[in-house]
Parts: sequence; structure tokens; C-alpha cells
Amino acid sequence: MEKKLIHYFLPDQLITCFDVEKVEEKPIPGTKRFEMRIYLTEKNVLPEGYAEEEWESKGFTEAKTVQDFPIRGKMVYLILKCRRWRHKKDPGRIIRRDLSFLAEGAKMTGDLSAFLKDTGRGA
Repeated sequence: MEKKLIHYFLPDQLITCFDVEKVEEKPIPGTKRFEMRIYLTEKNVLPEGYAEEEWESKGFTEAKTVQDFPIRGKMVYLILKCRRWRHKKDPGRIIRRDLSFLAEGAKMTGDLSAFLKDTGRGA
């Protein structure tokens, strides 16, 4: 149930490309506040524009942590476990999904970055 409800709070692009593995609520040390960590694993679906017969999934990259909109006053962190695909005939060619909807360098989703810029609080 928890995993299904969390879909209402995540960007559509994440729901399309990732599965929710688990959700944790942890205390923030030295405060009475809590943070939420949502662990997402990329689905084994090749990015658009690539032929399945030419590419194979070859594991995951190191997990990335992205800050997203707070939920009910709790800081929210998305922990993304992204796949990498290798070309079957040319193993040196590796592709990864385009995650450009995440704000570069800001460590937050593009929606949150735009919201904060509109309010004068953004990067």
C-alpha cells in the first residue's frame, strides 16, 4: 500500500521508468524532524530509440540521491538506482537513460528547482 501511495507524490517520468523498492522514514540527527527516503530501481526497459536485439542490461550505476519536494514537512530524498546497457557487438558502447528532467547540479528534480526559482528561493 505504501509503495502505491507514494506514486502520487513522484514525478510522472520517475513512475514510468522506475519501480519503488522501499520507503523509509528516518529521524534527522540532532532535531525532532524526520526525512523520507524513497528507493527507486530503474525498470529493465531499454530507453527509446534503441533496438532490444542490439543492447543488453549490464547492471546498475552507483545510486544517486536527489532531493525532491518536501512531503508533510519532511525532507524527501529519492535514491535512484539506474541501469546501464551495453551494446552486444561493441561492449565498449554503454548507454544510460536520459534523466535530464532532474536539475543538473542542483540535486533536485526540475519541478522543485522551478518552484523554488519562482518563489525566489532557488539555485
